[in-house]
Amino acid sequence: MSSIQITHTPAAAPGHGLPASLILLLAAGAGLSVASLYYAQPMLGVLGADIGASTRAVGFIPTLTQLGYALGILLLAPLGDRFDRRRIVLIKAGALCAALLVAGAAPSIGVLLAASLAIGLAATMAQDLVPAAATLAPDATRGKTVGTVMTGLLLGILLSRVVSGFVAEHFGWRAMFITAAASIALIGAAAWRGLPRFRPTTHLAYGALLGSLGTLWSRHGTLRRAALAQALLAVGFSAFWSTLAVMLHGAPFHLGSAAAGAFGLAGAAGALAAPLAGRLADRRGPELVTRLGAGLALVSFAAMGLAPLMAPHAQLWLLALAAVGFDLGMQAALIAHQTIVYGIEPGARSRLNAVLFTSMFIGMATGSALGALVLAAWGWAGVTALATTTATAALAVRLWPRQAT
Repeated sequence: MSSIQITHTPAAAPGHGLPASLILLLAAGAGLSVASLYYAQPMLGVLGADIGASTRAVGFIPTLTQLGYALGILLLAPLGDRFDRRRIVLIKAGALCAALLVAGAAPSIGVLLAASLAIGLAATMAQDLVPAAATLAPDATRGKTVGTVMTGLLLGILLSRVVSGFVAEHFGWRAMFITAAASIALIGAAAWRGLPRFRPTTHLAYGALLGSLGTLWSRHGTLRRAALAQALLAVGFSAFWSTLAVMLHGAPFHLGSAAAGAFGLAGAAGALAAPLAGRLADRRGPELVTRLGAGLALVSFAAMGLAPLMAPHAQLWLLALAAVGFDLGMQAALIAHQTIVYGIEPGARSRLNAVLFTSMFIGMATGSALGALVLAAWGWAGVTALATTTATAALAVRLWPRQAT
């Protein structure tokens, strides 16, 4: 199989810029692969009832998906420096397609949980496609190319909830997983035909690659600070999104998965404005943007505490506005943290990125788990308190006096 892949691989694009078809492939591949992490979230309410699983058990579906993604970034992303990234993308596409099919056919919650972990691991294909764009693009158009691919990734995150909510409402939650598998199969076929080969940039053994992550962590306090703040923001972010469908499914709303998915549009309105944070970071510095992002997330989460004082209709509007706010805050902080981290050691950007994103997705997995437990024990007020507390902690980390790295 590998020899066939190499034979049919086209040459890398010349210095005049990448073909639009290749950029589209990279952007679509990044978006559809990372979307696999979020398809389940709007479907949790109907999924649990259909498969006969408790609210607590269903809450571990997004937890294991996010945990799998964090482990995949930590354990698999460094392989892009050691092996042909094209081959890695094809292997992950096959694994992700298979995991999604298993999830769609899962007869029990146990099988679905195992498939969720596998989906998270294989969805790290997105973290191979973004650096692939940076490697292929010439210097003159690298920023634009990577920005386009990141836009595809961001749209995948945001629109996945909308799509899955609609599909689950009209065709069932199993149909969503099968549809997702088909989309990844198409991306894999397109990558086999259109993605160039990549030369390894290092011959370090696998253990040495992983060991260098720990060295970077211990060496740079700036990295640890950025990773901790982003992880804390991710806890509240994930707690909200992973419990929203279950909360809306119950009283007083009694809404289906399509309504839960529609909240993804509110999040999109906030997150798509986040590139403005990059311009602000260029002008005023990324440190300020991290504080503004964490502060906006804190205010947005705290505002949800007013929901019990409102009528159900007004509560939905409040939740939508809060989603705009904290999604913008989360994305702005992430962009600023990436700017900070990439400036630490330019020669180790992929590994620094792996550390930052591993921390963030550990935070997301933690938020999913805590959100399910808190919702079961204290209701939506508990989820609001959890998110507000972690956002406050993130802001405190960014406001703490900076120490030499």
